[in-house]
Amino acid sequence: MSITRLRLLYATGLLFAVPLASADPLVSQGEYIYRAAGCHGCHTDAKHGGKPLAGGQALATPFGTFYSPNITPDAETGIGRWSEQDFLRALREGRSPAGDHYYPSFPYPSYTKLNAEDLHALWAYLKAQTPVKQVNRKHDLKWFARPRTFVGSWKGLYFTPGVYKSDALKSTAWNRGAYLAEAAAHCGECHTPRGALGGIKSGMHYAGTREGPDDSVIPNITPDKKTGIGRWRVRELAEYLETGMKPDGDSAGELMAEVIDNGLRYLHKDDLAAIAEYVLSLPPVEHSVRKAGKKPAKKEEFE
Repeated sequence: MSITRLRLLYATGLLFAVPLASADPLVSQGEYIYRAAGCHGCHTDAKHGGKPLAGGQALATPFGTFYSPNITPDAETGIGRWSEQDFLRALREGRSPAGDHYYPSFPYPSYTKLNAEDLHALWAYLKAQTPVKQVNRKHDLKWFARPRTFVGSWKGLYFTPGVYKSDALKSTAWNRGAYLAEAAAHCGECHTPRGALGGIKSGMHYAGTREGPDDSVIPNITPDKKTGIGRWRVRELAEYLETGMKPDGDSAGELMAEVIDNGLRYLHKDDLAAIAEYVLSLPPVEHSVRKAGKKPAKKEEFE
């Protein structure tokens, strides 16, 4: 479903929560996390007619181009021979069943925060999907980024494994929003600028970057009123996450439109409101992400 279609449904009052397909409560819970975590968009090469979760989706970065793997339960080319412990190790530690380090293009630095119940449900959902035989495409990386030993050193600097811990001083809704944004939706992986080694810059959480995936500009979504979304209200941000409609009537940009189409629009309204509450509670960071030579973006642009 396109953002234009979503906008039409919203405007005519026909927008409703997208039902999840499975009658099995565990698989249904897993599908919910699957949608929140953006698995479909990353592991499905929709642009080239790829089958769901069969991989091959390209992710261009300053280190080269990564290609997402096949995560269908195919025994030869997917994860059909994995155990649940293999799956947990991948998401919590960033390691393959053989013990090799995964590149952090796979956002395990965020997924490590997912709780045991959600990971178990996600595993059940993936195991219930149709197997697709499709060999994984090799990454096309710059020479210095190829050795997996580099990733081990990177982890020592930038990766802290561990499940999300609630903040007792915050509300239940705030903690729910923090969990969804930080662990599942991994918003900071795209919206936070990175240093030369690919580590997230301290003190710049959600402040946007000029070097996003596929050379895109990822906007500042801190509540800074000059360069971020500080003039947005919680309900406006929650509505945006559901429909792609900005407060000024404009629509989400291409990358964020895909995130909404494939994932966020499936979430309950209370969860979207919780994410919005959390994001708008973060420290504002003044950081313009406009690229040199381009016209200034609107103050409150949110791609």
